[in-house]
Amino acid sequence: MKKVVFRSRSVLETIRIGKKIGTRLRPGDVVALTGQLGAGKTHLIKGLAYGVGVKKPRYLSSPSFTLINEYPGRIPFYHIDLYRLESEEEAEALGLEEYLRSTGITAIEWADKIPSLLPEDALWVAIDYAGERERRISLTSRVEKTSKWLEELSEAIRAFEEVEKEERKGMGPEGRKGNPLRHR
Repeated sequence: MKKVVFRSRSVLETIRIGKKIGTRLRPGDVVALTGQLGAGKTHLIKGLAYGVGVKKPRYLSSPSFTLINEYPGRIPFYHIDLYRLESEEEAEALGLEEYLRSTGITAIEWADKIPSLLPEDALWVAIDYAGERERRISLTSRVEKTSKWLEELSEAIRAFEEVEKEERKGMGPEGRKGNPLRHR
């Protein structure tokens, strides 16, 4: 099992991390997201959608009432939100297995509600509060097949974070203050 952890200090950083992940996703991949309400799962999924080539992912919203939204892209993108589901049986009745075995990319919020339905090689992403405006984003691969992929992704995101850090050094406190893309 391989685990990589990143920190995000804003909504924009969370979206950018998602975009880096999305550019490396392949047909049939499943991303299983967990985290508290408001932690940033939908923002990360917007980034995934950008990376997959979905047009106008900024309009992507959590399908809390419809449960599943489908978006065309270079690879079909399926955004599933299981917040309102009570059991795995409900998920099975919805036909989620069809999405999980498709040639599209499937991103699932509240995936911890259906662990036995998910493929073994799903990429698990846990988003946790690490402060009022900071999030800890943990990516876990449970199989060897995706561990190398996760290591390459980690290197790419860490390089990106270094660039971001250098850019932040150039900004004074007033440049960051009031940023509408900071986690609230």
